[in-house]
This record gives sequence, C-alpha cells and structure tokens, in this order.
Amino acid sequence: MAPQYLSGDKAAIEEFIDRFDVFLFDCDGVLWSGDHLFPNVPETIKMLKARGKQLVFVTNNSTKSRADYKKKFDKLGIPAEVDEVFGSSYSAAVYIKRILQLPSPKNKVFVLGESGVEQELDAEGVPHIGGTDPAFRRDIEPEDFVKLGDGSALDPDVGVVLSGLDFHMNYLKMATALQYVQRGAIFLATNIDSTLPMAGSLFPGAGSSGAGLVKAVGREPLSLGKPSQAMMDAVEGKFKFDRSRTCMVGDRLNTDIQFGIDGKLGGTLAVLTGVNKKEEFLAEGAKTVPMAYVDALGDLLV
Repeated sequence: MAPQYLSGDKAAIEEFIDRFDVFLFDCDGVLWSGDHLFPNVPETIKMLKARGKQLVFVTNNSTKSRADYKKKFDKLGIPAEVDEVFGSSYSAAVYIKRILQLPSPKNKVFVLGESGVEQELDAEGVPHIGGTDPAFRRDIEPEDFVKLGDGSALDPDVGVVLSGLDFHMNYLKMATALQYVQRGAIFLATNIDSTLPMAGSLFPGAGSSGAGLVKAVGREPLSLGKPSQAMMDAVEGKFKFDRSRTCMVGDRLNTDIQFGIDGKLGGTLAVLTGVNKKEEFLAEGAKTVPMAYVDALGDLLV
C-alpha cells in the first residue's frame, strides 16, 4: 500500500495522530540537523504532549549520553526529560549490564567511541577502557605490534568490544579491538548507521567508522541501535507501551522506518528533512515503505 502524504491535510493529520498513544522519535534529521532546529519542532512536541501522547526520543547517535541530549533539548527549546531519551549508548550499556551479566572481573569493555558511550557505561556501573583515553589517540608504533601480538598490552579483564561512532578512529584502536575479539571478547556495536546527518549534510556514521574492524573480524557485531529489535525490546521494557498504538517517526528508511516495521508497531511516519527522499519509498518495488510521510515534522502542527 502506498504511504499517505499528510502535509497540508488537517483532517488526515488529526486522524493519524489520534491512532496512537505513543510516538518514538528519531532526533538527527527529524528534530534538527546539527545545531539547526527545524521549524516548529518545539511547538509540535508541545502539542503532542498536550494531547496526552507519550514521547520517547530514540536515537542512534552514540556520541551523546542522555544527559548530553537533555542539554541540547533545553538549548533548542524542545520540552523533553532525560528519562524520555533512549540512545544507542544507553541501549548498549543496559544490554551489557542487565542482559549479558558477565561475571566480574571479566566484564570490562573496550570502547571505540566518544564520551557519550563512557557516560552511559558509568551510569550502569560497567568498567571500561579505551574510548577517549589519550593513550589510544596516537599513531601505532612498531613495539605496539609486538605487545598486542603477545598480549602484554592487553587487559585480561576485557570481555566486550563495543564499537560506536568514533571521531578519533585509528589503526591502534582497531588493532587493539581485533586482538580482544580474537581472544574471545563479545563484539557489539551501538549502531551501524552508514552516515550521520549533520549541518545540512551527511557525514560518516558509526557503521563507517567501525567498518575496518568489521572487515578484520570477518563478521558483523550485534547492534544495539535501530533497527535492531534488541533495542526495541529494551525500549518497550522500560516504557511499557502497546506496540499497536505506537508510531515510529524518522528520516532514515533502513534504520528508523525498518525499526518500526520489524517491531510490528501500529505505524511509521517518515519525514523528508534528513537522509531519505520520497522517491526512494514511492518507487515501485521499494523495500521499506512507511505508513505515512510529511515534508517536515512541523507539518503535524495544524
């Protein structure tokens, strides 16, 4: 069935909103692009909350913690609470702590990523190394190959390698992570997005920054971000919603919209301010098709 175009159709928008009690929102490309806030986003969020809708902001951007996102919401004037944010870093931390439940001391995580991952691991009490540690932000030296190869440079308590969007990815980090995986560490990813919408353009995402490690390992990591249903189960477990009365709102077909479809949510809404364009899901034989779409999220404000 072809997706319904809602922009400018007040009756259709009202009917669509009334079908759902819960809205899951992607952030980058839906609410904003970088620090650019899309028109009427705060007003739209306020409207939905005033109508009694439960809102959850489900983001794959692992570089920011929930607290970081709260600061950004406040800065941009979007009404949101820390507990309404569910990022891929938090999803990964919850999975490692509450699902894997690795026995101490073999429960340490080697992080490929930024401070957002570290903050969420800290919040869950998960020990970690790597990440923003300056010791790993350097060129690899000949002696590093020797010490990594014989294991003397490795922490014996590392049981997980967690790959997220890393703005400082280098050969030393990849080589270290590979050694841990080869020695039995569980291979996880916060998410595997190929690109990140930012400043009105697209930049390499977590899937791109970690691609070298994936190639070296020879298999994909378990992803804890959209469209992984491990993330959906975690979100549902925390917020206790009826999937049939829930709608996923996003700009990316293969993550956001697929996340809602695979999760058997009641609906999906694509916005055209981010990664994918309408021609991609309106084309004959399109693989991932939303239930409805709007030009921008602010179009829901009627």
